[in-house]
Amino acid sequence: MAQSQPAPADTELDAWCLRWLGSGVSETLFTTAHLSAVVGVRLKDDRKVVVKVRPPAARLAVCTAVQQALWHSGFPCPRPLLGPVPFGAHAATAEVLVPGGDLLALDGVAQYAALLARLVRQAPRPQAADMFAPHPPWTAWDHELGRIWPPADDRAADLNALPDTAWLDEVGDRVRRRLRRGLAGPTVVGHGDWGAHNLRWRGGQPWAVHDWDSLISAPEPVIVGLAAACWPTGVVRRPATLDESAAFVEAYQQAAGSCWSAGQVQAAWAASLWIDAFNAKKLALDGVAWLSPEEADRRLTLAGA
Repeated sequence: MAQSQPAPADTELDAWCLRWLGSGVSETLFTTAHLSAVVGVRLKDDRKVVVKVRPPAARLAVCTAVQQALWHSGFPCPRPLLGPVPFGAHAATAEVLVPGGDLLALDGVAQYAALLARLVRQAPRPQAADMFAPHPPWTAWDHELGRIWPPADDRAADLNALPDTAWLDEVGDRVRRRLRRGLAGPTVVGHGDWGAHNLRWRGGQPWAVHDWDSLISAPEPVIVGLAAACWPTGVVRRPATLDESAAFVEAYQQAAGSCWSAGQVQAAWAASLWIDAFNAKKLALDGVAWLSPEEADRRLTLAGA
């Protein structure tokens, strides 16, 4: 299973940039490392770029192609420059550095929802249902691995073998059964980690959306439900409350000019509970309480599950 990705050595990064971008590294601007190693650099030709290194996966090429299409359509995202191409045993991409921008306060729910609606509208239509497979595990309610929880992407523990949070197994199972029952509508492309930490704004206007490895394809209510659960994360260190999720689902419909059926709204609530329950199952390993049984029961009721 994937673990934290170490930052590349300076000499490796310099050689890679020289080969693939035509200029070596003049200065390292920042480095972060988790599932991917992300390094911002100034090249010797004075360009500022971000290099992202992670394990190779077929879905990375699709994610980059969609990001490229969105950038060309005027969506606020960094312009991809390259990739994925080899970086030793890993894969790397490069994009133009989009510096700055601010977090947006939680009273901007309409702006968070409208930007997601814009992404869904401007993104290319999925060419195949599995074009982004495998989906990131926190979005992968429809995995076919034979158990409730897919493997986490940042730790080796089997989430299906944690007795202290066995109550979440029933929650996950009920959510999966609800989403498999009558989930209608076309599949669209969306962002599977629509948290505030991945969005930057200037003067209340969208400045840059990051983390394009988290693209997924799913029916629209699933995309929206996942976002409705996590959109405040980054401004606050918690998932969305029930009221915040409800406000997001309503604001999205207004921004998209649509009026969902009761079944579509229920599907969004079910998707919101999947990501909350998955994160709760994983974060319990760190002693973090992410979801209460009472909150789960209320979301199950709203999901018709």
